[in-house]
Formats: sequence, structure tokens, C-alpha cells
Amino acid sequence: MNVQWDELTSFSVSPWEIVLRGTLVYLFLFVFFRFVLRRDTGNVGVGDFLLVVIVADASQNGMSGESNTVPDALLLVLTLMAWNYLIDVASYRSARIRKWLEPQPLPLVENGRMLRRNMRKELVTPDEIQAKLRENGIASLDQVARMTMESDGELSVLKKSQ
Repeated sequence: MNVQWDELTSFSVSPWEIVLRGTLVYLFLFVFFRFVLRRDTGNVGVGDFLLVVIVADASQNGMSGESNTVPDALLLVLTLMAWNYLIDVASYRSARIRKWLEPQPLPLVENGRMLRRNMRKELVTPDEIQAKLRENGIASLDQVARMTMESDGELSVLKKSQ
């Protein structure tokens, strides 16, 4: 077994190119997921979901030895983790940034009436509404004051007061 330590431990491309590529891909996918995959991420935040997927792919490239070295993969993973951290910090510190990064809660049912336009916007079916009611022990829409799709994609239900 002949290990080429120099090839394994040096960059195969410019470190700045790696940072730029990682930044562009991360930001593109973050914006895409923010506006398209709201309900599909469930309890996992979009940034966290994105980070796991991209970090797994970036790490795989460095481990497989296909034209990337270990430093290439490590720098790319570091770049992605830095963007994820910076976006989380910015969202925490600034209401304006948080408002842009995190979708506002969207009402799907108001006073026992389905809001079909909002349901269509998020591709939520009446069957899914009914299933969520059953999960919450609610027999009919008449008992619902409000059902909302939260920013994390979960559905929350508020019963009417008796």
C-alpha cells in the first residue's frame, strides 16, 4: 500500500474557490428550501436539514478520493457550517432577518371554515386537515377556532372555547 501523503493532504484547487462554491451552493439551496419545502421539513429547521444533506455530500467527496483531497472536503464542510451558524445568529439577533428567513404562520382553518386558498398554497388536503383534527381529539371542524401551519411545517390546532 503506497499512500501519496502530499496528494492526500494538500488542496487540489484554490481554497477560495472551495469557499466560493460552498457559499453559492449553500445560499442557493437555502433560499430554495425556504420558499419551496416549508412543510416537507417537519420539525427540522430548513437550515439544519440543508446542512446535513450538503455536509454529507461534501464529506463523501473528500473520503472517496475522486479528485478531491481531505483538506478540500474539510474546508467545504467548514464553509457550510459557518454559513449555517451565521444565518442562525443573524436570525436570532434580528427580527427583520428572522421575518425574511422564517415563514410566517399560515392559517388553514378559521372558525371552523377551511381556508382553501391557503391550503392550496401549501398543498394541504382536506384529508390532512381531518387527520390532524383526529390526532387532537377533535371530531369536527366546528370545534376549531384556528388551525395554522407553523414556520417549521407543523400544523397546530386551537379549539374553540366551550
